[in-house]
Amino acid sequence: MICSLAADFASALPGGGRLAGLDPGTKTIGLATCDAGWSFASPHSTLARTKFSADLEKLRGFVKAERIAGMVIGLPLSMDGSDSPRTQSVRALARNLVVLGLPILLWDERWSTAAVERAMIAEDLSRARRADRVDKLAASWILQGALDALTRLPLDAQAGKLDS
Repeated sequence: MICSLAADFASALPGGGRLAGLDPGTKTIGLATCDAGWSFASPHSTLARTKFSADLEKLRGFVKAERIAGMVIGLPLSMDGSDSPRTQSVRALARNLVVLGLPILLWDERWSTAAVERAMIAEDLSRARRADRVDKLAASWILQGALDALTRLPLDAQAGKLDS
């Protein structure tokens, strides 16, 4: 199930659980996770993309190892909110990831990489260190934005999470 609204995604997670954040790029996929209480996101790792079948198996292993109940995938909308060719490729990735059997939330990520880059520059990280970390940090930023929206939902929309 692919959702574009946080409330629909929350209702697809009747038992709550840990979520994964994905920042898909053309060469890598940044990964992040959160706690089962949906409080905070943490960067996890960066997956180098190869063939889809190999990427799918790596993601399947990640989902199993981290006990992931749902995925939040960053959707790179144009600045005016419209789709672009890059947006279409992320939507296609989400459709292909449905085979993992998890609810998927497509989350607007227009400012994630820029915000993470600014924070790392402010921390005076070298270009090499920024390049090594940007994807997983952007995934964490995307996931945290979704978590903030999910935890602001009315209690009846969060009922599944609160029962766990």
